[in-house]
Amino acid sequence: MTNPLLLASASPRRRELLAQAGIHFTCQPADVDETVLPGETAVAAVQRLARAKAAAVADSAPDRIVLGADTLVVRDGQPLGKPRDLDDARRMLRALSGRGHDVLTGVCLLRRRPAWEQTWCCTTEVDFRELDDARIEAYLQRVHVLDKAGAYAIQESGDLIIAGIRGLYSNVVGLPIEEVVRELVNAPG
Repeated sequence: MTNPLLLASASPRRRELLAQAGIHFTCQPADVDETVLPGETAVAAVQRLARAKAAAVADSAPDRIVLGADTLVVRDGQPLGKPRDLDDARRMLRALSGRGHDVLTGVCLLRRRPAWEQTWCCTTEVDFRELDDARIEAYLQRVHVLDKAGAYAIQESGDLIIAGIRGLYSNVVGLPIEEVVRELVNAPG
């Protein structure tokens, strides 16, 4: 890419993943309402929100590729967003305890000139350990969870709560970087 990627996000986790992959980028966070619409599937929601974030900043840099992304934790078909407070985080962690769930990240790479777009959803299955109240409290003391979907971060003391995953680890962190790199390598022009 001749121009650096434009990341439509303030997520420190997404910035870290891009930097670790050696991708040159700048940030311009998008201001997008992240509410899942009534009747909308989680896959449709993360793809719509990723595209909305990319589109919100693409006009300011029409010759650059913009990356928008949105992540949801989904258990039994129900999305778990970011917890409102620590009591909500406790509730989420109890609901995930001893069970599997999916982490879905919608990704949109968008350029206005020449027009190019790739939008997709990456899914990783995550299995949680059985969590008693003491383990939940220990986790909450170590990790700031209020800005994290599902009230957890795999990269921060994940061994306390996670039994295993099937799929991309980077997706659970917040961006399927391996897929992003593949699409950027194949981007025209």
